[in-house]
Amino acid sequence: MIDLTKDGKLWTVTLNRPDKANALTAEMLTELARIAEAAHDEARVLILTGAGKVFSAGADLEAARAGLATSAVWERLSSAIATFPGLSIAALNGTVAGGAMGMVLACDLRIAANGAKAFYPVMKLGFLPQPSDPKRLTQLMGPARAKLILMGGHKVTTDEALSWGLFDQIADPDALMARTLDLAADTLAADYVHAATIKGMCRV
Repeated sequence: MIDLTKDGKLWTVTLNRPDKANALTAEMLTELARIAEAAHDEARVLILTGAGKVFSAGADLEAARAGLATSAVWERLSSAIATFPGLSIAALNGTVAGGAMGMVLACDLRIAANGAKAFYPVMKLGFLPQPSDPKRLTQLMGPARAKLILMGGHKVTTDEALSWGLFDQIADPDALMARTLDLAADTLAADYVHAATIKGMCRV
């Protein structure tokens, strides 16, 4: 249910459970974390995307009730992506929700298909967000909008996400991966140390 395609230093990870809106099981989450950690030594660009019309609905409901919602693996995954020395891109083929927001927020860039939305209903469901997620949300869009999502349950539209800084660019669904690959090209062609140094200079 997690597909990994390697094209040289370009790794593309696809959440492939479209019949369940790419909801994540414990096994899927662990595999994602393992791939993101392995990418540190082998990849220059890491792309995350999904099959079907939804990027991910977050944790599988049955798995969440069994403890996945509070698992440390979520933070392991987002940390591995955030510390990846190359360029990480979330190519959002559709809506991202719940815990899946963590891996998306940890990426360097978020390119979304037109019509994609974002929401994180932790207040309603009675769970705490992943520890790093409120900080990343606040860095991207400010504390009030972070609270609007986390505490107010607001579902962010495509246009809002773009204007607020949650999404960096919008593409037509058919052009999403082509646009993502365009953005990856310079980093793929660059020297490893050069790319990692520039990324390090951009950290806040």
